[in-house]
Amino acid sequence: MIELKKYNRENILDKRITVIGLGISGKAVSILANQLGAVVYASDSNSSEEIIKNAMELINDHHIATETGIHSNKIYNSDLWIISPGVSAKSKIIKEALNNNIPIVSEIEFASWFTKFPIIGITGSNGKTTTTYLLNHMLKKSHTVGVIGGNIGIPFSECILKEILHPSKNLVYLLEISSFQLEFISSFRPYLSIYTNISEDHLDRHYSMKEYIKMKLRLVENCKKNNTVVFNEDDHNLKSIFRNSVLKKSTFGVKSLKHTFYLKDDAIYHNPSNSLVINIKDIKLKGQHNLLNFLAAATCADQHGAKIEDIKNVFKTFKGIPHRIEYVTTILEVDYINDSKATNINSVIVAIKTYNKPTILLLGGFNKGIDFGLLVPHIKTNSVKTIIAYGEASEQIKSAIGDAVRLFIVDDLNSAVKNAHSIAQPGDIVLLSPGCASFDQFKNFEDRGNFFKSTVKALS
Repeated sequence: MIELKKYNRENILDKRITVIGLGISGKAVSILANQLGAVVYASDSNSSEEIIKNAMELINDHHIATETGIHSNKIYNSDLWIISPGVSAKSKIIKEALNNNIPIVSEIEFASWFTKFPIIGITGSNGKTTTTYLLNHMLKKSHTVGVIGGNIGIPFSECILKEILHPSKNLVYLLEISSFQLEFISSFRPYLSIYTNISEDHLDRHYSMKEYIKMKLRLVENCKKNNTVVFNEDDHNLKSIFRNSVLKKSTFGVKSLKHTFYLKDDAIYHNPSNSLVINIKDIKLKGQHNLLNFLAAATCADQHGAKIEDIKNVFKTFKGIPHRIEYVTTILEVDYINDSKATNINSVIVAIKTYNKPTILLLGGFNKGIDFGLLVPHIKTNSVKTIIAYGEASEQIKSAIGDAVRLFIVDDLNSAVKNAHSIAQPGDIVLLSPGCASFDQFKNFEDRGNFFKSTVKALS
């Protein structure tokens, strides 16, 4: 067992730190470690335009040594490795580092060493981002300042650097956490943890549902009896997992009246006063999945001490986040919807259930090991009339869907949009809900969503 030394602002000075991966989080943690006085060496075997740009920024603006297109032996001359989420624990260089007795931590683990402010961790297969933003809005009017970070596109290291350079009071970090970010934690401990749901995802990385769930549970493995886990009791996996947990438990869902916020007669009420919070028809953001996101955020906000009036106001006003069932425009009476954030099958199912109009579904990208056949029953019982499959996964999609619905294969998203536009009839919906990762053609789901929106708007 490799002994891991937890560094602080005093003992990190002049320590040799290797950062593996020069994406957004690798760049941010390199800058943080450098600011703290460590000797940083950043390495990425990729040499894409983005990676080279990040490397040049580190060299020119921060005087940090970097290498791209290779992992040289210099990476092993190190007291500590910090791993970006995209680097798998099963990769060759990780095994080699462990053989050389080099301690390895994730970016969120390292960043967590340098703050005394509380952390709320939000994880799950779907709904993490919406729940995080909802929670932030609910806390805005309280005496704490919510700082969003993590898997949401703002590295935790970037948040901590701001805290160091511009000290503030009464912060609470709201971190969306993916299973990838939990592979190399050691002491990371949120004081509140939210589990939205658990469904099949990232099996290309974790290989089995059992391994995926095990990784998700790492979020609470360092938690103490006085820490609270907020979880969806309607989710059978989560109900079973936390039934005998020693942690404090606060549940949400729509099937019980015992939750802090419960559903009755098409309205939400608050325990223990049984006071009305809001009628369902008055909630701005529609959909059963979003109702659960609201309940998750409200339950956590209540635990943190937010006022019911502040929580109620968010129910009334919150309109959603970009790239998640986001209305783009209407062209010739056809609605175009951007759901680029849907990177697994469960998200696609949620999206197609949201609409009862005839739907042309744009599906494709890089398959993460998901069985597209799981969509077939939902396609047959909902309003999907055509699938346009594109990208690396297109043939797998065609094979899995079979003759359940009319299906066309095209090369890329640009072609998918143009084909959808040409066959759409007034009253239809064109829905981008890919069910796949984006990196066969795009940097990330945001890049894919923005491309979709610009391509659609160019049609009008």
